[in-house]
Amino acid sequence: MKNDIASIADVQLFVDEFYAAVGRDGVIGPIFEAKLQGNWTPHLEKMYRFWQTILLHEHTYSGSPFLHHIKLPIYKEHFELWLRLFHATIDKHFEGAVAEEAKSRAGKMAVMFEAKLDYLRNNPDTVPLV
Repeated sequence: MKNDIASIADVQLFVDEFYAAVGRDGVIGPIFEAKLQGNWTPHLEKMYRFWQTILLHEHTYSGSPFLHHIKLPIYKEHFELWLRLFHATIDKHFEGAVAEEAKSRAGKMAVMFEAKLDYLRNNPDTVPLV
């Protein structure tokens, strides 16, 4: 039996492994690389805080993640791939209520981001709200 996500070390493990998989991926890796330009550390540290806040209820993150994605060339297929990699990473290391919450939250976030991006692309005069 695998342990559940219970500490910042667990969060760092899945974030590091997930983004390593993203970076190796031939479809979404180049999108992240173009945005981060080889400097993944600030993004990883932000993701530690984001998931620590969401999953461990330790409020270390503030911000609007969606705003960082507005100008990226990402579409449904990118979100589906991102989500598959995320689920695979979580399932490789963890099981339990918090692991399921991580996958659920990631899924909701992917659906929301995709819908907002689609709306903004179809309504270019709209000013995005956070």
